[in-house]
Amino acid sequence: MAKTLLEMAGANLTPTKLGEATLLLIDCQNEYRTGALQLPGVDAAMEEIAKLLAAARAEGTPIIHVAHKGQAGSLFDRDADNGAFMSEAATLDGETIIEKGLPNAFAGTDLVSALEAAGRKQLVMAGFMTHMCISSTARAAIDHGYFSNVVASACATRDLPTLDGGVMAASDLHNAELIGLSDRFAIIAETSAAVI
Repeated sequence: MAKTLLEMAGANLTPTKLGEATLLLIDCQNEYRTGALQLPGVDAAMEEIAKLLAAARAEGTPIIHVAHKGQAGSLFDRDADNGAFMSEAATLDGETIIEKGLPNAFAGTDLVSALEAAGRKQLVMAGFMTHMCISSTARAAIDHGYFSNVVASACATRDLPTLDGGVMAASDLHNAELIGLSDRFAIIAETSAAVI
């Protein structure tokens, strides 16, 4: 029977509740809804993100919003609508915003300082894209002493070409990436209810 490394190590695989974690929302930007990188399932994922945000705010959970910052006139231009946060993920005063230029939200940013200020070692993570910025940030979190809980229903990705000239459906890539993360890098929560 197949087992993850976390299972083999006897780790507790119960997702961490928001009350004990920092909520890390990654790239909840219009680019993924109305821009060049429209994702299948983005609206359903944003409904889940809205639930996470509301619960975190009600509990006083630290919230960090990460935004990809692209070049002017390009993808994720922060001065244009495509680079702005989607309405469901609009920030409130006092919530931290981190801008990044690479997929890994730790690279070249002050995310570590923001997490140190929050004072919690567990992350509840959601956003876009599953195979890109979610994956690279969850993998890097371990290097900085943090552990991720990724909410599957609050993430999405896109179709990608396969090596043999076919297409991997976004849902298959999403699931494969979450399975890979679950081996060592993250606890996977199926829905927002698991961490609220």
